[in-house]
Amino acid sequence: MTGKQFGAEWTKEAVLKSALLFLLQFVIFLGIAFLVLFGGRFSQVMQIMKEQGANYLYAVVCILMLFVIAYCYFYFENREILLSGKNIALIFTIIDLHLILSCIIGYKFNIYARPVALVALLVFVLIGRRDAIFMNILCALVVFIIDTFAVPEVTAKECYSSLIISFSAGMFAIFSSNRSKSRLSVITIGILIVIPMDLIIFLLEISKLLDASEVVAGQSAWQFILTQMGYGLFGGVTSAIFFLFILPVFEFMFNCLTAFRLRELTSSDAKILKMLKEKAPGTYNHSMMVAQLAESSAAAIGENVDYARAAALYHDAGKLHNPEYFTENQGDYNLHDELTPELSADIIRSHTKEGYRLIRNHRLPQFLADIAVEHHGTLPIRYFYAKALKMTDGELNIEDFSYMGPKPQSKLAAIIMICDASEAAVRAVGARTPEQTEQAIRSVIEERMDLEQFAECDITMADLTKIRLALVNTLTGVYHHRIQYPSIKYRRTENGTKGENE
Repeated sequence: MTGKQFGAEWTKEAVLKSALLFLLQFVIFLGIAFLVLFGGRFSQVMQIMKEQGANYLYAVVCILMLFVIAYCYFYFENREILLSGKNIALIFTIIDLHLILSCIIGYKFNIYARPVALVALLVFVLIGRRDAIFMNILCALVVFIIDTFAVPEVTAKECYSSLIISFSAGMFAIFSSNRSKSRLSVITIGILIVIPMDLIIFLLEISKLLDASEVVAGQSAWQFILTQMGYGLFGGVTSAIFFLFILPVFEFMFNCLTAFRLRELTSSDAKILKMLKEKAPGTYNHSMMVAQLAESSAAAIGENVDYARAAALYHDAGKLHNPEYFTENQGDYNLHDELTPELSADIIRSHTKEGYRLIRNHRLPQFLADIAVEHHGTLPIRYFYAKALKMTDGELNIEDFSYMGPKPQSKLAAIIMICDASEAAVRAVGARTPEQTEQAIRSVIEERMDLEQFAECDITMADLTKIRLALVNTLTGVYHHRIQYPSIKYRRTENGTKGENE
């Protein structure tokens, strides 16, 4: 996103607030680093500071400069991160976690055993590829500075090799993650990144082979190199394992919508969808059809197809509140026959607010709740408004028979509004030919334009044309003309099966 998209939100106050939050998180980072590096040696802190104080000060200043660069990066490339305290906390939580694991595993176990690709995987899935590349470089440099200036026990060779391995493994993980379709497939990525890690380890330690008599830590040169490469294997695989365990925690804590979580939310086993299938089967089938239409429409105008499908599946979740009052879930008896038009309209229009409430109560992504409440905008509920007009001679306030809004605020919400109405309209008129289907969809779109339902989102006339054409193609294929099959009665005889016209 660009700064222009945020408009008035990106003010001087927002800049100051985000800068202070960044500074606060940096102070927390330093506190965590102090605890990790000096844990168990607090009595020696003063002595260590006297001997290595200049190095520690240099490390702190260098890391501060890196975080200033990080702030500038997000300012110019992804301001949405800085506009939300939650997103800043997410970034620094990942950095803090990486610091803790790198120090504990690197200094207590082996420097090559660090889960070096963890940051790259987490940021790639939770935020995006570009930010993952930057954060991978940032975290590799932060740990390199700590290794070099804050931990005298780490040799210069280990510092540089750790930097190269962290950078290379993280980049391989990022570029490999595009093909990851499930959480478990991440294990494959963990194994793939072992290849560059172990190659680097082998090349860095190959000098020990020049002296066949050299013994390191009681091992021959070959044994030592293979052991170090084994630690590299451990680091690559544990990057994926830690990712699998930690990602659900981040998804829950920061309510992040990842590709993995999105697939889980749109599976037939998702809680709300199972409830729809059991309690409101008509609504569930309608939502499945709208999802197919939303996918084709989103693809036509370059919107996120997965988001469109998810929004369509959940757009009528509010009908779970009173499923029997909606036509698709009724049998031969209509409960509205016993109600006044005003009360019927209240029940029907309440499903948008109920959908919003239900989705938020289940801690599902905000955009699903927004589209659930926006997909009817402020449209009048035509059937009950017409019914009320027949029952009175006075003036009626059409707002009493209209949805409460708001109008669609995004292209996705507009897509769901159009697809929802188009599916019902084409099915109601029994359209079978492309011309009939096109006319029904055109009427749906024009009616919403006349009622200014798209006034608050950035959808264009070109977008609406592409959506209409996509819907015509999809719905024509779904409701195509079928031949009339002859009625034949089959019966078995001693000579085989025979058929007779009925």
